[in-house]
Amino acid sequence: MTKKEIAHNFLKLASSGQPRKAFELYVANNFIHHNAYYKGDRETLMLAMEESHQESPNKIFEILRSLEDGDLVAVHSRVEQEGENGWVGVVMHIFRFEHDKIAELWDFGQAVPEEMVNENGMF
Repeated sequence: MTKKEIAHNFLKLASSGQPRKAFELYVANNFIHHNAYYKGDRETLMLAMEESHQESPNKIFEILRSLEDGDLVAVHSRVEQEGENGWVGVVMHIFRFEHDKIAELWDFGQAVPEEMVNENGMF
């Protein structure tokens, strides 16, 4: 399995309510992440993903494109989730691998504005 396939599988499992399985299969024990809204450890992010699924069980997560370069994989996705914190937006995940496990993660999101100036759109 390529690193890109691992990243895709991780995101599909995590976004569909199975973050524990995603972490068990694909994430290194020494994993860290850089999401500014959560502590940087493995357990905190996994629990946040579980909570996100509980708040928005019908989330739509669509991978649009991805790139693999050495031990890095970047995934550009479209997300739509309902609920109190619901939104439609674009998300970028950057994964760093050690061997075949995800060791580090950066994620960035931007909501789709109601009025968009750019005629090319966000996707």
